[in-house]
Amino acid sequence: MFISCFFLSVYIDFRTSVFYSLAPIMTANAQQLQFIKDSIETVPDYPKPGILFRDITTLLDNPLAYQITIDLLVERYRDKGITKIVGTEARGFLFGAPVALRLGVGFVPVRKAGKLPRETLSETYDLEYGTDTLEMHKDSVKENDKVLVIDDLLATGGTVEATVRLIRRLGGEVSEAAFIIGLLGLGGAERLQRQGISSFTLLEFPDH
Repeated sequence: MFISCFFLSVYIDFRTSVFYSLAPIMTANAQQLQFIKDSIETVPDYPKPGILFRDITTLLDNPLAYQITIDLLVERYRDKGITKIVGTEARGFLFGAPVALRLGVGFVPVRKAGKLPRETLSETYDLEYGTDTLEMHKDSVKENDKVLVIDDLLATGGTVEATVRLIRRLGGEVSEAAFIIGLLGLGGAERLQRQGISSFTLLEFPDH
């Protein structure tokens, strides 16, 4: 009986100590997200009237905000078995490459048509006015690679959807698509979900 009570007491003390040790981390995480959000400048009426442009260059210019952003992504995907990270031109490179380096996996750039020197696959997707084309090297993703896609912003989801099509054509499995910013009200996450693509955003902003 004494032994049982002793172990119960130790267990309760352990649970209590774990709770108090985790509490500052959980609070810090919310503070970190707000710090990152505050570092992103909003530019009205750019690139056209009525648009609020979320400018990540001010985040990049803040070393601490940039570091925290990368740290949070690394923490989320550290034990997910990711074997390759794909970033979409151009701002996806700024977040995808540092995360790949920290996770010890390869980074693959997806570029606009005509920018890659070796044999490529291409996918065309719709823009508001017209179309655009993305390309990947044919040997950049291998069969059964577990791929994380990273870009700076999720709006309508057209760019990342085309990126995922390229990865799947090469035999890769898309684990998730991660974004720094998600614009609410533009349907990007829902569009990806319909294609069986899980998405994650660090921060959410209204689309106007």
